[in-house]
Amino acid sequence: MTKFSSLLNEVRDCTICASELPLGPRPVLQMHPKAKILIVGQAPGRKVHESGVPFDDASGKRLREWLGVTSDVFYDPEQVAILPMGFCFPGSGKSGDLAPRSECAPAWREELLSHLSQLEITIVLGSYAQKYHFGEAFSSVTDLVKSWRTYWPNIVPLPHPSPRNNIWLRKNPWFEIELLPLLRQRVSESLRG
Repeated sequence: MTKFSSLLNEVRDCTICASELPLGPRPVLQMHPKAKILIVGQAPGRKVHESGVPFDDASGKRLREWLGVTSDVFYDPEQVAILPMGFCFPGSGKSGDLAPRSECAPAWREELLSHLSQLEITIVLGSYAQKYHFGEAFSSVTDLVKSWRTYWPNIVPLPHPSPRNNIWLRKNPWFEIELLPLLRQRVSESLRG
């Protein structure tokens, strides 16, 4: 067994925050050292927890449309790595799912990322992932996504593709007009490369 395979098995068996999870631990991620694209999400929702498949929900359908990829490509770990900030469903609150558990990132993130040496593009979804990956450059999702050209072509901040963000999408039509066509092209080029 390779060092990476061993690490992935260890992550999938993780129980660090088991007592805090309403549905128990079920780490959901997708990785392979050959991946060209990294998708950094927040944490699995209830539906993804149940299926064990990342982005197996309405958010995933929209994300695949944004990227211009089929399910076969999206779910091929040798092409697309999916590494949320929290690996397990954190529970629900008044306005949606709770924040990703804070234990995951310090326990696993840097070691997992160190195995992704062939990445060409990192797509960072939503505020929790953006705060981690952009640090002090993050002030709001809208401001960061509007400044996407600053990080292009290697890192792309996006709003979360959740249907809860339909209002944001209506208020920011430039996103679909300016950014998404270039993102689809960049993703296509990365997968061919």
